[in-house]
Amino acid sequence: MNDLIVIGSGLAGLTAAYSAVKAGLSVKIIAKGMGITHWHAGTIDVLGYAAKGKGVARPLEASGDLPDEHPYQLLDEKGLATALTEFAALTAEMGLPYTGAQTAGDNLWLPSPVGAARPAFLAPAGQAGGDLSTGQPLLIVGIEGMRDFYPKLIAENLAKQGHSARHAFLPLSLFTQRHDITTLQLAKLVEEPARLSPLADALIRIVQPGERIGLPAVLGFENHPAVLARLTEATHAPVFEIPTLPPSVPGIRLHTRLRRRLEAMGVRVEIGMEAISFGAEGERILWVETETSSRPLRHRAANFLLATGGILGGGIHSDHTGRAWEVVFDLPLTIPQERSGWFRPHFLDGGGQPVFRGGVPVNANFQPIRPEGGPVYANLWAAGGGLSGADSIRERSVEGIALSTGGAVASLLASNPVK
Repeated sequence: MNDLIVIGSGLAGLTAAYSAVKAGLSVKIIAKGMGITHWHAGTIDVLGYAAKGKGVARPLEASGDLPDEHPYQLLDEKGLATALTEFAALTAEMGLPYTGAQTAGDNLWLPSPVGAARPAFLAPAGQAGGDLSTGQPLLIVGIEGMRDFYPKLIAENLAKQGHSARHAFLPLSLFTQRHDITTLQLAKLVEEPARLSPLADALIRIVQPGERIGLPAVLGFENHPAVLARLTEATHAPVFEIPTLPPSVPGIRLHTRLRRRLEAMGVRVEIGMEAISFGAEGERILWVETETSSRPLRHRAANFLLATGGILGGGIHSDHTGRAWEVVFDLPLTIPQERSGWFRPHFLDGGGQPVFRGGVPVNANFQPIRPEGGPVYANLWAAGGGLSGADSIRERSVEGIALSTGGAVASLLASNPVK
């Protein structure tokens, strides 16, 4: 029997499992699907926007101004910074280094898929070169026929914000004779020498002195750092990636490496295992059950970590009557149980929408609690996007909450495991 079963394979679940295994616990991950990494930009957003949409320059300092119920407020003084440092060290070990702004503690401001400036605290090295605060001119390069990347729109919007930017297109025939190709397929083609050399030659012909080159996030998959280095060396210009619409190649790169690292450490990562029920005795969960093609399969462990995400991630469901429920353990939620309380009258209300701030309430040890305050189960914890108290997409804190709360649970279990 495992010491810990993690339910969910997003960033919170994967990094919590990694920290728990490093501390000596035996861990298994079960999940319905791949988690948030496949559709987010691949960056680590800690806190991008405060109240009323005001941009945050130094998120580690601003997190103390958040509401009392925010997940960051449950961390100790160094909890968030420690989680970020450990993540950066892990990604460097895996050959996918992440970096931050030159001024320690500042947010990067990177071009979004439509040319807006988006805040991120840590970014893959392949994206960090696009930091708009440097003022270096940008050449945004697209690939004709490629879906979900619009260099002209990006350059125009960057120019409207005062950045020097222009755009250019390269033919898809540089890589393939196909007329339709996904971003992931293109990323795997780009790293082949027969395609990479023509790409480098084409960029040399269009880049102007002093420019940096922004390309869609398809610069390799297995050998991404080598592709980036090859293009930078050939063009004598900084080369960086701009995320496309999902599926996210940078996110899939990260998920793939994290999963491989966990499996090399002895962790079973079982995708396609949707938790549908559980068994408990008194205050302890004994097992969770997952759907299979024949009969449900029971997974037993001493401890369980719920990391299935929130209402947008599938960890919380709702219906037309206004009922909202947590999908595995039917835990108490802070989401209003009447539809009229889910949304404010204005879609872009500066305060966000109450339904997205709701979630699973937890105590200081990240244990889900009853309305009267006590833990629902003694050996159940929760982390990541399913926690209450944060509108994480609006405030740009999705990955910061995932890393820090998952790491906090792993630390608690390692220091005082429930057997």
